[in-house]
Formats: sequence, C-alpha cells, structure tokens
Amino acid sequence: MHGRPRKTPKPEEEAASVAKAQKLRALQTQFFSFHHNKIFVAESMKRSEQDELKYTEDMIYKNFSNYSAWHNRSVLLSALFEKKAEGFLSKEKVLPEEYEFIHQAIFTDPDDQSGWFYHLWLLDQTVTTDSPLLASSWPGHGYDVLLVEDRCYNGSAFSPFTALHSDSGSFPIVLYFNQPVGGVSSSTVTVECGFNKNEDLLWKPLSASNSQTARVWVAHLKIPSSDLHSTVEVSVGHSKGIISTRGFEYSHPSMFSFKVHVQPMERDFSQVSVAESISLREENFKIYGAQSEESIINSFNQLSIENGHESTASNWRSEALAKEIECFRELLSLMDCKIGKLTLARLLMAYDVMSYPFANKLVHSEEVLELYSDMMKLDPTHYQYYKDEHSMVLLQKVTSSKESLLQHCFQYKDSVSSAICGPICLRLNNLSLSRMGAFEKLLWVQMLDLSDNELQSIEGLEAMQLLSCLSLRNNKLRSLTALEPLRKLKLLRVLDISYNQIGDHSIDTTRYLCSSPLSHSVGSESTKDETVTRDVALIDNWEAFYIFKDFNLNQLDIVGNTIADEKFKSVLVKIMPKLKQLDGKLLG
Repeated sequence: MHGRPRKTPKPEEEAASVAKAQKLRALQTQFFSFHHNKIFVAESMKRSEQDELKYTEDMIYKNFSNYSAWHNRSVLLSALFEKKAEGFLSKEKVLPEEYEFIHQAIFTDPDDQSGWFYHLWLLDQTVTTDSPLLASSWPGHGYDVLLVEDRCYNGSAFSPFTALHSDSGSFPIVLYFNQPVGGVSSSTVTVECGFNKNEDLLWKPLSASNSQTARVWVAHLKIPSSDLHSTVEVSVGHSKGIISTRGFEYSHPSMFSFKVHVQPMERDFSQVSVAESISLREENFKIYGAQSEESIINSFNQLSIENGHESTASNWRSEALAKEIECFRELLSLMDCKIGKLTLARLLMAYDVMSYPFANKLVHSEEVLELYSDMMKLDPTHYQYYKDEHSMVLLQKVTSSKESLLQHCFQYKDSVSSAICGPICLRLNNLSLSRMGAFEKLLWVQMLDLSDNELQSIEGLEAMQLLSCLSLRNNKLRSLTALEPLRKLKLLRVLDISYNQIGDHSIDTTRYLCSSPLSHSVGSESTKDETVTRDVALIDNWEAFYIFKDFNLNQLDIVGNTIADEKFKSVLVKIMPKLKQLDGKLLG
C-alpha cells in the first residue's frame, strides 16, 4: 500500500484525546439538560402575559438598569395591546401609568440608557396611530388641474400652481400615507371619471427598497388628446385590503375629487428652440404678486386630507405629551442632560403635530431648532444625527405656515419656456439642509432649488412626482447611486448636480445597492438591456448606466465633480440620447 504511513499516537496523547472527548460530551449533556429544564420550568409555570409583565416590574425595581426587563416589558405590552386583552383595550389608560413608572428610573439615574430606550418606545406608541391614514394627495381635493400639451401656459383663469405639462398622455395621482402600507390597487382605490376605466389603473409603491409597501403610491391616469373638462373622484379604502407594515387595516375611508381641463396644442412644438436653457440662479426669479400668492395658498391648503375622526381620539395623546414636556423641562432645570434635551425636542415636535394637525402650526419649532443646535455642540460624536433632525424640523417649519412658504416661492422669469410649465419655483437653497423631509407638503412642486446645502442623501424625493426641474448644485452628494430616487421621477427634464463630491471617494459604499448589468441576480433591471454588455465604456460605468438609463432629461449639469471628465460625459451622451444640453453646451 503506497502513501504516507499512519502515525501511531502515543499512549499519553490517546488518553488526553479520550478525556477531551468525554469532557465535550459532558458539556453537551449539561447544556441540553439545562435547556430542557428551562423549557420545562417555563411551561410548568404557565405564567400569563400579565404575570410576566408584573415579573418585569419586580425585576426593574431591583435594578433600574435591567435593559432586558425593559425590553421584555415593551414586547409584552405590544402583544397585550394587539390582543386587546382585558385591561389593555385602550392605550389611553395604560401608557400614562407607564410614563409615571419610567420617570422613577430616569430621575434616579439620568445617565443610564435603559430607561431612555423604553421612554422612546412609549413616545412611539403615543404618537403613532394604529390604523394608517391618508395624509395628503396630488391632486388635492377641489383642485382645478390644467393639463397643457404644448408647454405654452395661457390659462390665466387657472393657478400656475396646478398647471402641468403632459407629453405622455397621462398624469400622476399620488397618495401619501402617514406610514408605509401595502395592498393599494384598483380594488382598494376607486377612481371614477368619464375618460378612464378604474381597472386599467396600475398603482405602484414609491420606495427606495423596491418593496411592495411604501408611504407613497402613484398611478398614472390616461387622458384624451382632445379638449376635455371632467371631474375625477378618488375613493380610498372603501374596500378592505390596505394594510400597514404593522398589520393594521386602513379603517378610515377617504374621498377627494378634482377637475381636469386639457388645453389642446396651440403651436408647433417642433419650432421651439432647443437652445432654451433653464438656470435656477438668483437673477432668474421674481417675487409673486398678491393675486398669485392667494392662488398658491389656496392650492397648498387643499393638499392635506382631514381625518376629523382622529381629533377626539388624539386628545389623550396631546395631554400625555404635555405632561411629559413639563416633566422634562423640570429635569433639565436641575441638570444639563444631553439625552434629556433630545427627548424634549422629540416631545415638543410630537406635541405640535398632534395638537395642530390641520392648523399648519408649529408652536415650538424655534425651541426645538435651538435644542438640536445645542446638542450638535455638546455631543459632536452624534453631530450628523442632530444635523439631520435639525434639517427635518426646519423643513416642517418652512412648510407649516402660509407666510413662511410664500417666502420661498418665486416665479421663474421665462414663463413661456419650452422646458417648464406653471413656473413656480420652491427655493430651499442655502439653508444648510443635510436631509430632506416634509414631502407630504411638497407634492405640488414642479421646480425645486436645493442648491448650496449640505445634502448627502435625497431619499424621499421620489414622492415629488411632478418635478420637472431640480437643482442640487453645490451639495455633498458623494456617489451616483445617491441619485437613485430620481429614477422614479418620470417628468424630470432639467437636472443640475454640479459641484458635488461625486467621484471624490474611491469606494462608493452604496454602489452594491445597484445590481451590476453583468450580473444575473434576480430583479436586475440592467440585464434586460443588451446595450451595456456590448460597450466597454458602459461596462466600466455601469452605475451611471443604471442610474441614468431611464431618465428623459433635456438638460444636465455635472461640472465640478471629480467624475465629470470628457470621457465620462461621452458615456452620459450614449446613455441619454435625448439629452440636448450638457454643462451649458448644446449637443449635436
């Protein structure tokens, strides 16, 4: 027999090996015995969830830092609320008692985080309604929508706020819920009009993860090319099937209606000069007159969906939040506590939203902004989180009142441009924004100026389905994949992403969110297009291909990014053959 001779172990080595194996078997037996006994004890005790809840209370009183007990308490209460167990039918009675309980832990040791996590869970239970609600829509209730076929807006009787160009024979209906939901379809949402069948509408979720649940859903209503004046009625949730990610049914049916007017083509669009360029710079805007301001305000007010049935049920929530605010003001008067300031900021914003849901009123916004500014200085380790929260509050403040909104609404100077229609521009430039929000108030926007901010992400921007012109000039976008939300904006024609940080970083940590066009992974959209697999330049720039291939841009500015060399620009021209201008230069 050929090969290496087997080594005979020495007696002492063999004895050690046997002893080791016996010890391992003993440990395994001990483990399984312990595990079995643990299960047996738990089953033999057959404690109810109420008894388990009392047990967590006893454990917490022994040690306020018992994170496991606090966590288990939140799990047990969630289960009892869901089952509507006796004594847990309503959060109105249970949560105020839980707040009193947690105060003992927080005031005893404010530096211990266990109790703060539980308080955050209580706050979420207080402000989040179980059943999802429709927060806003586009078009809004009572809108007069003017659809312009040739981009030449001459509807003086209509608000430019609701004038929309359509060269696709359709326009979007957008539903914005207060939490992610699934099940939105022609069965659960009925659209009645004289020119389209409800069953023909396809509702799609707008989410970055491409899941089948989202806060925002869109369907495109086809319109006839001839002159049209019609009323559209949209009924949401009159049939069951819309369910939140938490498993709760949409139980408050809503209805809104609007009118649609089609302005037929009045000029030969082929004669429009392709040299027209849109530039969202200061010199190209003017302030609106009083009459225009009134139309903007009226249209803005019509966006929100009033859910009056919630106002009475929310009274206890507002009262609970008011008591918590008073409690934490007292705590902060005694000591300088970072997490106490963070909690107070959250409480104040939640109170304003809960107490004034339809009054467009933020009483405490200035105080909250000051709290986040303080925390950026006190806790630089978490600076970016506080900065993002500060940006969200600032945006809610801007969009919460008519006066503040109008300060940011401007008229583009060229009202007959071929690139835009109804030229109201919302200018949120130079506000030091690091994150976007308040999208439910921005569904109407067609021109948006976000230049000179600190945006690293534009997540959520996909909700703004009417956007045709967008400036992200001079921000902190670090990769092409940061632009992915824009892929869902089918009306976008003008985009400025100049002077960002695209290409500065050799490793794009978000690039693997996009499937390579050469991969065969399930759901890879890029594998359906053979163009990229035949072109070496496109293979080397597959992120650009993935992001830009579905764009229908007329104008793009990308100068000032490390990636924007001549070779890359030639790739963009291949990807977007309809592109007419690149960095201010006409393309042949």
